[in-house]
Amino acid sequence: MRDKRPTISDIAKAAGVSTGAVSYALNGRPGVSETTRRRVMDIADRLGWVPSSAARSLSDGRANAIGLVVDRPARELGVEPFFVQLIAGVQDALADGPTALLLQVTDDATAELEAYRRWWAGRRVDGVLLADLRADDPRVDLVRELGLPTVILAEPVLPDLPCVWTDDESAVAEVVEYLVALGHRRIVRVAGPDTFVHTRIRSKAFTEAAARLGLSDARAVHADYSDEAAARVTRRVLTGAEPPTAMVFDNDVMAVSALAVAHELGIPVPDRLSIVAWDDSALCRLVRPALTAVRRPIAERGATAVRLLLDVIGGGEPRHVKTSDPELVPRSSTGPVSDQALSSRN
Repeated sequence: MRDKRPTISDIAKAAGVSTGAVSYALNGRPGVSETTRRRVMDIADRLGWVPSSAARSLSDGRANAIGLVVDRPARELGVEPFFVQLIAGVQDALADGPTALLLQVTDDATAELEAYRRWWAGRRVDGVLLADLRADDPRVDLVRELGLPTVILAEPVLPDLPCVWTDDESAVAEVVEYLVALGHRRIVRVAGPDTFVHTRIRSKAFTEAAARLGLSDARAVHADYSDEAAARVTRRVLTGAEPPTAMVFDNDVMAVSALAVAHELGIPVPDRLSIVAWDDSALCRLVRPALTAVRRPIAERGATAVRLLLDVIGGGEPRHVKTSDPELVPRSSTGPVSDQALSSRN
C-alpha cells in the first residue's frame, strides 16, 4: 500500500530513465522511442499515476472548473427543488470529465459580482453559468468586460451571449387554455419577482393568452418564491371581493403553501379552487390533492448549459440552444369550475 500518490520521479526510477523522458512519454511528445513510451505508460498505469490537476492547469492555462452563483437566500434553497434539479443536471454533464463545479450561494448581488471578479482574476474557473437573468442585469456588463466565457440560463434576449432556454411562453398559454376549457374565467397568476426576465416573459404570455381568450378577470400578483409570501398573497386574494376560481403559481413551493391556505379557509380544492404549480416536483406529487403542474426539463437545461459552456471555452461559436418543451401534467388539484365557485363572493 502506497502512503502517497506516485510521481514522475517514481515512474522514472522504475523505468530506469530520466524524468524528462517520462514527461515526454506521458505527454505524447517526441524525444523518446516507442518502446520507452510504452514501458513508461505501463509503469505509470501499474503505479496508479494520474496527472496533477494543478500541473495541468499551469501547462494549458485551464482551471478545469466552471462557476455557478445561486443568488437566493439559503433557507429558500433548502425547500425549493428547482436548483437541486438544475445542479443535478450540471453534475451529470461533468461526471465523465476533468471539469468540476465551483458553487457559491449568496443573497447579496454585490457579493455575486465580486465572486466573478475573484474567480476570473485567480483563474479559478474557465467560465460561468448565469441563472435568474434580470432586467438591466449588471452581471452581463461584467462578464463582457472581463471576457469571462458565459452561458446564460435564460431566453435568447442577448444576441451576443450564448444561452440555454425553455419555451415558457407556450407553456403559459397551454395552462390558461386548459383552465378555460374547464370553465374558469377568474384566474390569478402568482408570479415571481418582476425583476427577473423569465417572470416578465411569462407575465406577457399570460396577459396575451387571457386577452385572446376574453378573460377580463385574469390578473397577476407578485411574490418572492417563498412559502410565507405565497401564503400572504393567497390569503389576500381568496378573501377578496371576487376570489378566483383558479390560481397559477410560479413555483411548486408557493403552490403547496397556497393549498394549505385554501384548507385553512375551508375552500375545497378543486371544487371551489383549482391550483396549478410551475416546475413539477416530488412536492407536487406528495401533497393531497396532488398538484397539477408544468413539468420543465430542468436537469436537461443544466446539462445542456454545461456542454455549451465547455464548447465556448474551447473556442466554439456562441449560440442559443432550446431544450425540450415543458409538459402540463394534470392531477387532482384542477377540475371543472363549479356553480358554487362561480357565485362565490367574500
